[in-house]
Amino acid sequence: MQAAADGARQSVREETRDLLENSGTFQLGGFTVHRLGFGTMQLTGPGVWGPPKDHDEAIAVLKGAVELGVDLIDTADSYGPDVTEDLIKEALHPYPEGLRIATKAGFTRPGPDEWVECGRPDYLRAQCESSLRRLGVERIDLFQLHRVDPEVPAEDQFGTLKGLIDEGKVALVGLSEVKVEQLEAARRLVPVASVQNHYNIANRSADGVLAYCEQHHIGFIPWFPLASGKLSRPGGPLERIAGEVGATVSQICLAWLLRRSSVMLPIPGTSSHEHLEENCAAADIVLTDEQFQELTDARKELRRWALLG
Repeated sequence: MQAAADGARQSVREETRDLLENSGTFQLGGFTVHRLGFGTMQLTGPGVWGPPKDHDEAIAVLKGAVELGVDLIDTADSYGPDVTEDLIKEALHPYPEGLRIATKAGFTRPGPDEWVECGRPDYLRAQCESSLRRLGVERIDLFQLHRVDPEVPAEDQFGTLKGLIDEGKVALVGLSEVKVEQLEAARRLVPVASVQNHYNIANRSADGVLAYCEQHHIGFIPWFPLASGKLSRPGGPLERIAGEVGATVSQICLAWLLRRSSVMLPIPGTSSHEHLEENCAAADIVLTDEQFQELTDARKELRRWALLG
């Protein structure tokens, strides 16, 4: 019976790996990656603090993501802190050819659910060195400034990123939760390969940043990509279209993001094998023009009804 179960799971993995190809690819600097990746924040303990509840399952999920064809894994030194980078190395090192790991620095973690910006050049450099050691690499594929610290001159933070590229410790640089003005200022000092902002079908406050990324072919990595707010209410457009397509609401959220822009690189995270396979299978969902437009306009309808109410 165990052999049959293992065989069935292997069949699902092979089928899902084929489906992941349908997400398309994106040229991230000199790297080509599938547009649907994997985020590791949920592999930590409560409050993004401490080790996972089930260490072996976390390792299995990371291995499973790569087996399913994921070739962009996003993490950060602040997840745990340090926990997810250690897990990635334990699960996947030596890394298979073509796997790209993106990490971030720019927060300190006093405790669970506590995040404090720290963009001092000496701190960013120290965290880069620590990430190199924890991940077991000589160069970080994509090193992202987790936040622009308002207490430190922005040009000092961006200049530090440029220095890390020049020294060969970092291949590509990204920014997280930035405005267009900050992105433009950074690009005057260092090439920016990606932006990671809060964005999903319910929260599109970063539309202006997304448009800038499209114009300059910068990868846009939406965090909290599965959030849907009131759009997923019973009988709402997400639930109805999910029924029409034969998919879950989460899969429709990912399909909408992939359709929304060719520079979109969603990195849904999970600590569950089942949800991992479900998320990856979203790459195969094709929304009709009418379905995509209805979902795009649904937020306006919610706002209108809220005003009327």
